[in-house]
Amino acid sequence: MAQPAADDAVTHYSQHTHTIESSNLSEQRSVVVQLPKSYQTHPNKRYPVIYRLDGAGNLPLINAVLERLQQNDQAPEVIVVAIESTNRLRDFYPTVNKEPQGPVGEGGGAAKFLAFVEQELMPLVNKQYRTHDYRVIAGASAAGVFALYAMQADPELFQAHIAYSPAVWWNYGAPAKTLNTFVTKAKSINSYVYMNIGEEAGIMRERYDNMQQTVQNSKVQNLRFKSDAFAGVSHNLTSAAGAFNAYHGLFLSKHMPLSALGDDVSSIDAYYQRLSQQWGEQIAPSDRAVRMLGYSLTDNQQFERAIEVFKYNIKNYPKSAYALSALSYGYEMQGNVRQALVQIEAAIAVADDSYPYPDYLKETKTRLQGQL
Repeated sequence: MAQPAADDAVTHYSQHTHTIESSNLSEQRSVVVQLPKSYQTHPNKRYPVIYRLDGAGNLPLINAVLERLQQNDQAPEVIVVAIESTNRLRDFYPTVNKEPQGPVGEGGGAAKFLAFVEQELMPLVNKQYRTHDYRVIAGASAAGVFALYAMQADPELFQAHIAYSPAVWWNYGAPAKTLNTFVTKAKSINSYVYMNIGEEAGIMRERYDNMQQTVQNSKVQNLRFKSDAFAGVSHNLTSAAGAFNAYHGLFLSKHMPLSALGDDVSSIDAYYQRLSQQWGEQIAPSDRAVRMLGYSLTDNQQFERAIEVFKYNIKNYPKSAYALSALSYGYEMQGNVRQALVQIEAAIAVADDSYPYPDYLKETKTRLQGQL
């Protein structure tokens, strides 16, 4: 049964501790489930879930990064499941270490730990809370190794895998070797992977770099891969150094970037369909977001494409003075003054008292009339 967490330092979030008698691990485990701020006020909303290994101490960092992204429509609200381990080396490493440079005889329990997560923890979280089926696993060092292992063991269990400075030196580089083989053989990996490294050197850096380059250069389809190398950042600070890049790269923005625009406007529909699937709610392209795409195209002197985007926006917002005046601007930049005048007159016709720039519309009309 869930109980309020003892540490309630994170204002406005609801935190609940669950204790699980794990048959897979043959021991008791506790996890903290943090619910987003809107959870109680939006009873029909479902949320993506981040499973954060070594999680309790990382909640403030996750919250700070995601809140800044959320304020700019760059990330959804999420449920965070903070998982602790009673023996990190045993739980997170897939193989027993035989290399003298590390703790010989440790590790080898990752398969059991993944079974605990999949068969015991996830069903509890999905039953107790309103989860969306977009799941992220994140961890650092040994936990980063586990995040990458989870993708290989069950590629569809998580949709994103974040590994801060994964300790792939373990057991003669076994974690790096297995990931290299997995990526090389796979035709498609429908996942997002972020990994980074700090100032580490020696066998850690050599084995990490080999793995990073293999993934970076792979031709596997559908894999979104991002990595960072932070000079002067210690191993223990790579989570803090990489968290923004990891989640900024993961979550699609409500404001579609120009780089996502394809050859025609159907790519706008496709983008917002992917966005809705990721965020767990139906999100339509906003009037402003599409106008910004069109303005970017006009700035790049791609006038035909800009006009196509502006016209697409008017189909969604036919009574928007903003949308109509944007199309007028596109035509004017193209040199088609007559069509620009037609559209600015249409904008004037639909503008009501809530529209803040009526003088701009009238001045634009007068200026365009003077050019005919």
